[in-house]
Parts: sequence; structure tokens; C-alpha cells
Amino acid sequence: MKLILKGHDERYIVEQSLMALFPGELPVYEEIQPGDDTWAVISLREETDRCHVTVEMCYQGKAAPYSVGWPLSGTDFEREGQRRHAVARCFFLAAREITGVTPPWGMLTGVRPDKPVTWALAEGKTPQQAKELLEQTYFVTPERAALALETGAKALEAAKKLDKNDIAVYIGIPFCPTRCAYCSFVSHSVERSFSLVPPYVEALIEEIRAGGRMVKEQGLRCRAFYMGGGTPTTLTAQQMDAVLTAFEGSFDLADCEEITVEAGRPDTITPEKMAVLKAHGVTRVSVNPQTMEDHVLRAIGRHHTAGDIEAAMELVKRYDFPHVNMDLIAGLPEDSPEGFRRTLDRCLAFGTDNVTVHTLALKKGSRILLEGLKIPTPEAVAEMLDYAAPVLRREGYRPYYLYRQKYMSGSFENIGWCRGDAECWYNIYIMSELCSILSFGAGGSTKMVEFGTNHIERVFNLKYPKEYTERPEKCLANQAAFAAFYETLKGDM
Repeated sequence: MKLILKGHDERYIVEQSLMALFPGELPVYEEIQPGDDTWAVISLREETDRCHVTVEMCYQGKAAPYSVGWPLSGTDFEREGQRRHAVARCFFLAAREITGVTPPWGMLTGVRPDKPVTWALAEGKTPQQAKELLEQTYFVTPERAALALETGAKALEAAKKLDKNDIAVYIGIPFCPTRCAYCSFVSHSVERSFSLVPPYVEALIEEIRAGGRMVKEQGLRCRAFYMGGGTPTTLTAQQMDAVLTAFEGSFDLADCEEITVEAGRPDTITPEKMAVLKAHGVTRVSVNPQTMEDHVLRAIGRHHTAGDIEAAMELVKRYDFPHVNMDLIAGLPEDSPEGFRRTLDRCLAFGTDNVTVHTLALKKGSRILLEGLKIPTPEAVAEMLDYAAPVLRREGYRPYYLYRQKYMSGSFENIGWCRGDAECWYNIYIMSELCSILSFGAGGSTKMVEFGTNHIERVFNLKYPKEYTERPEKCLANQAAFAAFYETLKGDM
């Protein structure tokens, strides 16, 4: 779609709205020519206390002009957000007028659609008022607004558990047995990069030790730990033991509520590795089948079967971890609503207390896009999700966190479901941006959060394992930035 911006440069919100409302359309900043049938002119005019946005839109030859007036007040930062909202609102309303379609999350385009609920509840709004905010201000459907109310309330509960010195720790292991068709993460197949693993583990341990010293000097407290990937259990039992030993020796874990490790692929789960996790007090193991349909497993490039998943779950069960999670993806290549239903039903039969239902995201660089693999329609994905929610609720699960990604099929969401007290608090902390996340390993994204505010800064480790191991100075610079962030906060107190 050709886009012309007048009186502003709100490219980001316009492009995010374009992706959500017109899947497959790409932004093109060129002059509109006679005969062009897909374009939008987004104009903004500002007065002292009000802005006026007009969108002239044409989509496949159908035109729909729309105008919105929106009040401006407060600080420059607040006024900037109000202008951005007005642009997004007007673009959404024009698109809805043309297409007749209201996406499930309305005009919300971000990763965390339940944040407005958390903010509203924190300000003293009632649950009903928070729900109405989503429906009336952001045009979210009643079903999704009710879902966001549940997860937003859980985020507020999590926020009350934290104080200004609390952080969470993430360790990334960017290796997998094979690369899945839907994956765009920087993860290496161990089959092709086995020689990278030992030096990577050595560099990772040194980074963890340095980070632990920095955290102690700053007087910070680790409240949750998460080891993800890739597939952490791609490491040998000895390598996993070394990494977890370094973590335990570098951080005071007296107030760490949970230690989560993604076991991920069943073809990496062995008795020796489970014994290591048990010995280190791991409280949550995540086994991620994604599907229990053998033909779908083959389509996404996995070299194991549903039977292997069942055997891995039986092994995990013998070690009696407090919590076990299973990840599923709705919308995988070659899957169907019937196949997804069979997958969910088989997973629930294991009795796991935590299930995460993802919606397929079509990521750049994934084999799905590169090879044009056949995937279910958005309508079929909706049928999968419509089956999952009531079945999970009937079995005693409740949603406790959610997030969205770019290019998600049907513009839906990922939801974590749990029974009892099986919440993974780390997932809530990171998705609701409640505390700083100190990340170790290649591709790590360290997030620095000023407690109780929307002030967030980020630093990133080098992406690839080889350059990560060869340039430790980048990790040290990131840790110095983390320390400086907290030193600045001390100075502001």
C-alpha cells in the first residue's frame, strides 16, 4: 500500500496498523499515481489543545475518507502518545469502513495488549471499566477484552510482589538438534555447529560470573530465572551442570521464586539431564511438542515422533518437578483444526499444570516463508483457538499471561494457561515489563526497567555464538550499562 504522511512522521504506528489490518500489504512511500488502487494519505493538523487527523484511503479501488479529533494535554511525552493514538485510531476506522472487518484486538498493534487493563486497574478503575476501555477506546472484541482483563489483573498481582531492586535473569542457549520450519531465532543446529558449543559454554559461564558480581554490587535481588533457547537440553548433562553451577554460585537465590529450564525437544531429554535439573532445584520444566501429529512434525522439520514426546513426558514425570509446561502452536504447516484438537487432548492427558498455546507467527527468514509451505487459513486457526479456550477452562486452567507477535495468523495471540499456582512469574515479568531482565548468552536482550514507570532501556548481546565467544567485551559493556542505569536511579532518589 502506498502511504503518504502529511504533518507528521508516525511511520511506525501506521506500518503496525497496516500489518494488522491488511495482511500481506507492505508499506511503500511513493507518490500516488493515476490508476493506483491501494493507497492512504494520513494527514495531521495540530492546535494548542487538540489534533485533527484525516485519512483518505483507497483499497483495491474502494475509497473511505475518515477524520478524528483528539484532545492533547500533559507533558511533551504524553502529547506525543496522544497524537500517535489519534493517527492509529483514524487509520483503523478508515480501514474498518473499507473492509468491514474488526480484528480480534481492534486497533491494538503492540506485543502486550493487556497493558491498558493493568494500568487502568492500578489507577483504581473497576474490572468492568477496564474492560470497557478496551472495547470502546481500542475496539477490542468483548471476548478478547475479557481475556485481557484476566491476564492484566494477574500482571497487577505480579507487580505487587516486586520492589525497585528486583530483577529476573535469563540465560540463552542458541542451539537445537534441527531448525524448525517456523523458527527465525538465531539458533544453530548442533549437527552442523557442534564445535561451537564448548567454547560457547565457557564464555557463557564467564559472563554469568561477571554479571553476578555486578548484581551484588548494585544490591539487586534475583526473583526469577529462565533458561531458554534454542533448546537448552541440547547441552550435555555436564555442560548444563556447569552453567547452572555458575548461576548458583554467582547469584543470591534466597528470594528466587522459580527456576525454569526449557527441555524443549523430546530428542534432547535424557535421564542424566533430568537428574542434573533436579539436583539444581529446577522448579519448572518446559517440554514443547508444538504438535502431536506425526505428519506435522515432519513438515516442520523435527526428527522425532509423537510417541517420542510421550516417552519424554513419562521420563520428566518420574523426576517429580513441581511444574511442567507444554507448548503448542496453532496454525502449523499441514495441520488442521481436527489435528490440533487431537494434539491438545493428548497433551491434557499428561496432567501437566501449564499449557502455552501459541499462534503461528510468519517470521522473516523462516523456512515457512522461504519455501512457501502450506499453512492453515486464519479461519482454521480461529477454529483451533476457539476449541482450546473452553476445553482448557473446563479442565481447570486459566489464562495468566498473553502476548502478540508480528505477522501472527489471524492477528490472534499467544496465551499461557495454568492450573492452581503453576504460573511462571518470569513470563509475566517479561511480557508485562514489570522488572529488569538481565540476559546472558548470544542474542540476549537485556531490558532495564525503572520500577513503577514506563521508562525502559535495552542493550543487546552479539547475535551469533562465534562472535559472542570472540568478543566478551560487548557483554561487559552491556553489564556496565546495566549498572549505570541503576546508579542513575539511585541518584534520582
